[in-house]
Parts: sequence; C-alpha cells; structure tokens
Amino acid sequence: MNTTLSSRVEKRLRDIDFRFLVDNRKFHPSPASWADEVLYFLFLDRFSDGREQGGFGDIDGNPVDADTGAEATPLFNLQADSGSADRDSWFEAGKRWCGGTIAGMKSKLGYLSRLGISAIWVSPVFRQVTGSSDYHGYGIQNFLDVDPHFGTREELRDFVKAAHDAGIRVILDIIINHAGDVFAYQGNERYFYYEGFQWPVNGYRLSSGEQGSLPFSGPPASFEKGGWPDGSVWPEELQHPDTWTRKGEIRGWDTFPEFLDGDFCTLKDINLGEAPRDTEAKEDIERRVGGFVPSQALRHLTDIYRFWIAYADIDGYRLDTVKHMEPGAVRFFVTGIHEFAESVGKDNFAVIGEITGGRAYAETILSATGLNAALGIDDIPDKLEFLVKGMRGPGNPETADQEGYFDLFRNSVLDNRRSHQWYTRQIVTMLDDHDQVGVQHKFRFCGDSERSSLLLKPALALNLASAGIPCIYYGTEQAFNGADKRRDDDSWSDVFLRECMFGGNFGSYQSTGRHFFNERHEVYRFISELSELRRRHIALRRGRQYLRQVSESGLDWEFSYPGLVNGELHWVIAWSRIFDKDEYLCAINTDTERELCVWAVVDGTIHRSPCMMECIFSTDARQIGETAPVSTAKGAALRIRVPAAGFVVYR
Repeated sequence: MNTTLSSRVEKRLRDIDFRFLVDNRKFHPSPASWADEVLYFLFLDRFSDGREQGGFGDIDGNPVDADTGAEATPLFNLQADSGSADRDSWFEAGKRWCGGTIAGMKSKLGYLSRLGISAIWVSPVFRQVTGSSDYHGYGIQNFLDVDPHFGTREELRDFVKAAHDAGIRVILDIIINHAGDVFAYQGNERYFYYEGFQWPVNGYRLSSGEQGSLPFSGPPASFEKGGWPDGSVWPEELQHPDTWTRKGEIRGWDTFPEFLDGDFCTLKDINLGEAPRDTEAKEDIERRVGGFVPSQALRHLTDIYRFWIAYADIDGYRLDTVKHMEPGAVRFFVTGIHEFAESVGKDNFAVIGEITGGRAYAETILSATGLNAALGIDDIPDKLEFLVKGMRGPGNPETADQEGYFDLFRNSVLDNRRSHQWYTRQIVTMLDDHDQVGVQHKFRFCGDSERSSLLLKPALALNLASAGIPCIYYGTEQAFNGADKRRDDDSWSDVFLRECMFGGNFGSYQSTGRHFFNERHEVYRFISELSELRRRHIALRRGRQYLRQVSESGLDWEFSYPGLVNGELHWVIAWSRIFDKDEYLCAINTDTERELCVWAVVDGTIHRSPCMMECIFSTDARQIGETAPVSTAKGAALRIRVPAAGFVVYR
C-alpha cells in the first residue's frame, strides 16, 4: 500500500471538509433529460489496461498505432486469434483480477465518444477487501478510497474531468446494501439466515479469509490494532457493531424479511434502519416507508456518496440491489443525494436503481422512493432479445395482455386503461449485462448461435430507437459472444459475460493477448451512425411510441400486429415515434435470409394523402434517400422495404 496515498485518504467522515470541496467551484451540469443520453456500462477490471495499440484513435481521432514495444497489445483478428487459448486456463483467468485500470479507461474516451456514448456507467471503483478476488467491485472495504488495482482517487477525478471535456457524463455503480467480507462470524464459519437470529462474531478481518482478529467494537479499536488501511472497514464510523445485521447468508431470496436482513452471500449486510416487519408489511410499501427509521450507518453512507459527488464531480449513481433494501432506506438515501446534488448545480442528478423482482414491483419502488429510473427488470432484456431472435411476439396494444416487448412500456396495468403513456425517462433498456439475474445458464446476445450474431444490429436498433434510456454493455459493439458452453454446471457462469476488451489472459472469443477496440468493426460503426441519428432527431429520443400493424398485401383486412407462426416470428416489426407533429416510422426484420416489403400503418392525422415519407436510415445504405407515398390503406400506410436482419427509419 502506498503510504503517501494512504495519508491523503480520510479515515473518518468527520475529517472531510465539504465546504473546501464545494465552495467557489463550478460543477458539470446535469442533462435536460436522461432520455437524451446513450449509456455505456463497462466493467472496469475488464475494459482497458491502456496498453492497446492499433485499430482505434485518441481523443482527437489520431490513430494510436501499433509499434514494436513489448507492452503493446495488438488488435484481435477473428480468423487468426479466435479460440486460440486453452479453454480451462482461460476460464480460470476470468475468475480473478485481469488488470483494467482507470488510466486505461481514460485512454478510450475518444473511442467511446465516436461510438456515440454520452454517459459512462462504471462498475464500482471502491477499495475491495485486501487479498480478495472481488474484481467486480461489489465487496467494499473502504468506501472513501479507490481500489489500488484500478488506480487512485486522483486518477478517478481526472478521468471524470476528461470525460466531461469530451462531452461524456459519468455514472458510478454504488452499494449501500452491503460491504465486503470484512468480518468473520464465530469460528470463521459460514452462517445462514434462520428466523432472524443474530449470530456471534469473531472480529473484523485483517485481510480476505483471515479469522477476524481485529476487535469487533466501536472505533478506534481497529485503528489501534493495526486495521488501517488493509483491514476492518472504513471510514471509521462504519466500525460500530450496530452497522451490521449479522444474520447470516440469504437462502430464501424471495422470503420476507430474509431477503432484506440476510448477507448477500459472503458480503456483509448493512443495517440501514428499522421498518414494520409483520407478515402484512411485505406488500404494504407505503406503510413501510412511512414507518421507516434510518440508522446511523445509512446516514454515514449518504455522506460517503455526497463526498464522491463533491470530490469527483460525478453525474449519477447506479444503486445496486435495491430489492434487498427497505424502500424507506432507498427514499432517505435518494432524497439526501438529490438535495446535495442540487445544492452544487446538478439539478437532474440521476439515481438509477437495480430493481429485480418484476416490472410492477419496480414501478411501485420508483414511485415510493424517488429513484429516477430502473434497470435490471427481468422481463425487459428477455423480451427485447427474444423478440429480435424470433421467439417472442412484439405485443398487441388492442389487448390488456403484457406479453410482448412493446406491451412493457404501456401503463395499462397500472391505470387500467389502454393508453400510450410511456416510461421513456424511467426505464434503462439494454441487451447484455454483467449479471443476468435469475438466469442459470448465461450468455451474451451473440453467444447462443451464429444466427444471433446476424441479428445483433436489429436488436441494437430496437434498443436505441425505441422508448427508454438505452445502454450498451461493453463489448457488444464488438459482437462479443461470451457463453458458458459447459453442461450440467452453471457455477461461475457470469464469468463468461465479463471477457476483457483489452485481451490479457481472458479476451473474448477464447483469446489472449489481443484487444478489441476496433473502430472499423461493422457493429461499432452501426451504433455510431444510429446514435448520431438519435442525437439529431428528438422524436427518436423522446417521442411517443406506437407498435404498428403491418400487411404484406396492403389490403385493409390483412393488417395485423405481428405474431408467432408455429412458434417463430421471421417478419417485420414496425413502430412509430411521434413528437409534436413529426412521425418517424422504424422497422426491423427478424428474418436473416429475406428482404421483406410490407405496408405499415402510420398516423393519418399527420400524413394526409398525398404525401411522401423519406428513408433517412437503413442498414442498406443504397436505400437512404428513397421516398415512398403514403397510401389510404387502413387509413394511412406506407410501403417499406426492410433488408434481411436489417433496420430502417422513414420520416
């Protein structure tokens, strides 16, 4: 541990001078609407180590050319490098720290800017339990410091400044539900939740797996016994025994109140406060929020994340494991963060909650807590992915069913009417992610078949041009195909979702020593072009959304919403985005072999015959600029041509 760096990191919250951090300083402003942004989620340990050369440019677009230096990592070649690593050793490497850094991430700001990214969501950067393999960042030992594997606090602050200069905001992934495995239960054994019992504790750990030889008592005991900086938990205020629920590991992940009070595997659950816990309270969110009493630990955590806004000029937080926290705790935290952010000029600071447990529950929690948006909702990525792969229908707005992707954004379930009010600003949509909560056998979009790789562009088009705040998971722009090909063993399955962009010992496509920052990759270029189109046309970001009926013949009685035929859907899915008096007709083709020509309904009050609509985007560049007349079929309809596994936009 660098002692010079250690001396600069506050041991206690009371040592932080907030006025010094805030006064006479101009903070980066929030966006007018997060619906305008394109997010990019990267796993810091797996993104960049800064040694890559060739295939990409610096912040000004100048090529970072390959040279003969021993430290240079060359660009991946699909034919030569795919499958070149020994699978067993490659897989084992993926379970450990791989070497991504903040400096490496900073060196790719040009790559991300040209991709069309306007906000980077970074996995947790905070210091992990010493000696642990918690490369993912969710096992925090010091909430006020950056893990040395990644760099320093100063490097994080400099990265955020450079991102802002490049027109990119920064969202940090944060945790208040738990800390790392910072203490040992009695006998250094695993304990499990049982009827709310509070289990005895050996003491705080000096390092990962250590028996717990530091006193489990209030400060300054850990400091006096050598706990700083590698052992115990920091800041010092969190060392009070009442910080922890101490009820052992969760086994009933949906059992109330076990899923609130138990440890998240070996990660230690933090006591955020008290709320009603009788049987009826589970469904009575309003009562639980109204009766919530915050703990001192929650107050400390709120101050900790105020600090990171003040110190590093952070633009938003992604709040982990919201399901496992009392809604009242989330509300207390979100209110405190929003008020502090507004006090420094960030009037639209985003707190985005990872809310598993279904969409209805997510909407309830959003309303009750003041979270800005939700992600991690189990049915959204599933329905998006498998609609494009032809295994799900898109939905039907003429029914009350909520079975298809486009049904998910109608709030008829909540207000009992078939309306077109959309959650454009409240839902983050994405294809791949780092967890795939609730899925046993995990794979990226392209990981299950070669056909899926062909459908990646229409999937991304649906993500970027339909309602919601779109998010790209790192590597998707390079068609990463991470998948667990083992049989009858899903342990460590999420490792296959977390391959290294910089190569190292765990590069994608079962490779090593080759990086993937290829700005000429066709998927990278597709996202870049579509992000620019989205930026230029507000309707594609904020417009109302309508799934459209289509017809092969154009005869009035043959228009319908697409549905499965013999369990498959290889057809055109069309939808409109309408903003003010402008309509944009978007369509994807889920057939990978046939170009399809169909009639699609448009708004007859906007398009009165005779009028024309122009193709302003297509995966077949020759189509751009073509015009087509709006006919009177089905009131108003446009005949469109959609390339195989393609995407078009008409205006």
